[in-house]
Amino acid sequence: MLSAQQLQIDGRRDDLLPPTSLEARRGELLLVSGDGQDQRTALALALSGRMKPSKGLLSWDNSAETKKVRAASALIDAPGVNEPEQHLSVRDLVTEDLSLIPRRYRGALLSKPWLKVNRFEDIAGLWIEQLPADRRLELLTALALADPALDLLVLDSPDRHSANTADWLPRLEQLAYDAGRPLAVVAVVSALPDNWDGPAAVIGNSITHTAPAEPAELLDDAQEDPEEILETLQRTAK
Repeated sequence: MLSAQQLQIDGRRDDLLPPTSLEARRGELLLVSGDGQDQRTALALALSGRMKPSKGLLSWDNSAETKKVRAASALIDAPGVNEPEQHLSVRDLVTEDLSLIPRRYRGALLSKPWLKVNRFEDIAGLWIEQLPADRRLELLTALALADPALDLLVLDSPDRHSANTADWLPRLEQLAYDAGRPLAVVAVVSALPDNWDGPAAVIGNSITHTAPAEPAELLDDAQEDPEEILETLQRTAK
């Protein structure tokens, strides 16, 4: 299970990631909504062990070691971080990504047979920018899962490629609920789908707010001087 407790990443002025808590289990798709792309990417980086939080605790299977979180996870399609370059062909991307698979699994992973086995031959000659949103997501997730050590997928804003949830949500549900290889899948999105009733969280859900003092408390602090009491009430009413 992935557990994040009050994760926070400091920025120059405001928090790059405001305090956020969530949990994601194997065999589960968790959607996390957030307004800003910078916040969504920061959360995706933190959850996949690619960025160290300034505060808070992140753990995978009760281990808080960053290297274990990173080894078990794949960060998919983060803008400006690891999204595929648009000028690459699908064939070149597959060759490039398969070369990054740990050496012990790499021998059998050649791009041409991989494309055939995974049914991507029809798009092998296309540029990345030509891919429909659903096929792009299928390709990137399949490439990530070529590493059998992965149990956690973290996707950064899959909804930015299509406003139609049918282009990304069914694929993520399929991956999470696959009985043969149940995965913990976390998708950081701009907004939750209208019909979504599954696990969900919101960026900044662990921000603590200081409650304003009640008038009675303010009066207790004031001396028993009518003018001072009146001034206290007028000040708090503004």
